[in-house]
Amino acid sequence: MSYDTQPKASHFIDGAYVEDTAGVPIPVIYPATGERIATVHAATPAIVDKALAAAQRAQKQWAAMSGTERGRILRRAADIMRERNHDLSILETHDTGKPYQETIAVDATSGADALEYFGGLAGSLTGEHIQLGENWVYTRREPLGVCVGIGAWNYPTQIACWKGAPALACGNSMVFKPSETTPLCALKVAEILHEAGLPAGVYNVVQGMGEVGASLVTDPRVAKVSLTGSVPTGKKVYAAAAAQMKHVTMELGGKSPLLIFEDADLDNAVGGAILGNFYSSGQVCSNGTRVFVQKGIKEKFLSRLAERLSNAVIGDPLDEATNFGPMVSENQMKIVLEYIEKGKAEGARLVAGGARLDRDGFYLQPTVFADVTDDMTIAREEIFGPVMAVLDFEDEDEAITRANATEFGLSAGVFTRDLSRAHRVIAQLEAGSCYINSYNDAPVEAPFGGTKMSGVGRENSREAIHHYSELKSVFVRMGDVEAPY
Repeated sequence: MSYDTQPKASHFIDGAYVEDTAGVPIPVIYPATGERIATVHAATPAIVDKALAAAQRAQKQWAAMSGTERGRILRRAADIMRERNHDLSILETHDTGKPYQETIAVDATSGADALEYFGGLAGSLTGEHIQLGENWVYTRREPLGVCVGIGAWNYPTQIACWKGAPALACGNSMVFKPSETTPLCALKVAEILHEAGLPAGVYNVVQGMGEVGASLVTDPRVAKVSLTGSVPTGKKVYAAAAAQMKHVTMELGGKSPLLIFEDADLDNAVGGAILGNFYSSGQVCSNGTRVFVQKGIKEKFLSRLAERLSNAVIGDPLDEATNFGPMVSENQMKIVLEYIEKGKAEGARLVAGGARLDRDGFYLQPTVFADVTDDMTIAREEIFGPVMAVLDFEDEDEAITRANATEFGLSAGVFTRDLSRAHRVIAQLEAGSCYINSYNDAPVEAPFGGTKMSGVGRENSREAIHHYSELKSVFVRMGDVEAPY
């Protein structure tokens, strides 16, 4: 392959690339071909210790800088990231298999948005003054210390920035562990931050599987853990962090409902369903994979959806015309194929796709099941692939009740022309990140996160600042102290 995807070394620690080949080799597989395009090594205990020691040392120096100075470095990193968007997007495509048409528009650019947004906020993170007669209280917003970020494989560049930017804006340092499936892009984020002037040790990247994550989460030097991942992993990490009273943000999975009413604009509704099921080959945690369609427009919806799906360009992800790429890994593809078989076995009607494509790489057809009922496996479990379940409903109350009958609560969407209904329904849906006549928009200015099993805490927006800092309150008495004796 002409594009060089092998990183200088496996880890980025204390401002430099670091290698330790004693760590378990992790092959990096290009999902479009199944070829190995790089190899990194999992962090040994010595590497983990080196990263945490660097982060602990650098954090005090970083926190001592003014918020304005910290913000300037983050904004400079955002500018560098935008300048290098093409190269970063090519790398992201190799790392994840996502089409270049998508990565050039979404991945590094959204990472840069986060660095710019939190860079802009950094100078404004002040406390307040509370007058109490002649006495008064003031508050200080202080960093937590060393933060650990654990990333998922679907948005490696974005997640490295979504976690890093607010952490750094508040004066924390970070050790970030990307998914072992997509280890390449976070190294570039660290490199760019360092180039922008970040002091060595403030943002470190270490590779590894679950045991490396566990050693980071349970280390007493760590004050905060932020995970993007599955619910089972989230429960384990949350419990481990709770044992040492660490702060946590958990951005976990979903089985989100998308409600399409009879009065919806059909093409917009179909477009929303496509974005909420097939973008990134369906590998998005907030996807609206339970598409509830009111009975009166069900067949119209399905036929228009089939027409639109026929325009999907499935092919080489580096070709700018391609808009539907492979699954991230062979393992993930096999998991999704098993769910497709379950859908067929449980009586759902397969109306599109349902098979692996006869070509190199981990390609699945965009798949649609109709006549899905609430008790089917494909309507209850997160599939994390290009599989849409279409369910029928009669009226609003029924749709809301069934939409909420899930352990998850990450996202929800409503398509309707009735303004009152749109807001009335969204208010009753149990989810953290919701959409009206749209789906899967995630601007950095808006909070992102879930309720119920889909997580705790919020990423992005000013809200993220609360999850990466804490308030110290200081009571000041201006007169004499009155004591009982």
